[in-house]
Amino acid sequence: MRTLVLGRTPARVTGVLDTFRADGFDAEGVSTDEEALKLLATERFGVLIIGGGVGPGSRASIKEFAAQHRVGRVIDGALTAPFDVYVRREFEPLIREAIAAQ
Repeated sequence: MRTLVLGRTPARVTGVLDTFRADGFDAEGVSTDEEALKLLATERFGVLIIGGGVGPGSRASIKEFAAQHRVGRVIDGALTAPFDVYVRREFEPLIREAIAAQ
């Protein structure tokens, strides 16, 4: 199951993606709403992670759009250091649950 990560800080998005890929997850990441909407419209993502820096207005509209484009699980996140540990502890179990529920 493919995961899309939306985060406002490109370096953090890259760090999350590096951890996911090292652990065998299929993930892509972006830093703008426009990029996220374009990718979500492809309907190739089953999970969306929205970072803590994404404001409430953007968060709400992207969640609504995701629900209309076959995203089965939306995860709200706010990374804390060390980022790889956070990703493995907080995000990866939720992605595994979404995969199991398919």
